[in-house]
Amino acid sequence: MKLTRKDSLKRRHRRVRRKVTGTPERPRMAVFRSNQHIYVQVIDDVQQHTLAAASTLEPELKGELDSGSNCAASLAVGKLVAERAIALGIKQVVFDRGGNLYHGRVKALAEAAREAGLDF
Repeated sequence: MKLTRKDSLKRRHRRVRRKVTGTPERPRMAVFRSNQHIYVQVIDDVQQHTLAAASTLEPELKGELDSGSNCAASLAVGKLVAERAIALGIKQVVFDRGGNLYHGRVKALAEAAREAGLDF
């Protein structure tokens, strides 16, 4: 039986989540990539609480971006979530790519967050 793309994504995501968990000291930075947008959350898995979040649907980003599905949009979202996390006193995170390959939009988001001051 051949796996579909969606099945492969789910399998990779489950495999990543077995190893990656967020703590209050080092929360998990989870990325969700759809065809039209990209979303990221900084999550404390112990208390099951989202500490910071950003996406291409943010009003301050939506006006600047011509598209929510390109690397430029991912750079803006990565920078924004890093600023919000640092404002909360979070310097270190664990990166959860959500089953996506570390390439393209996901990689651009991660690099922008690193440049803005987050430590992976």
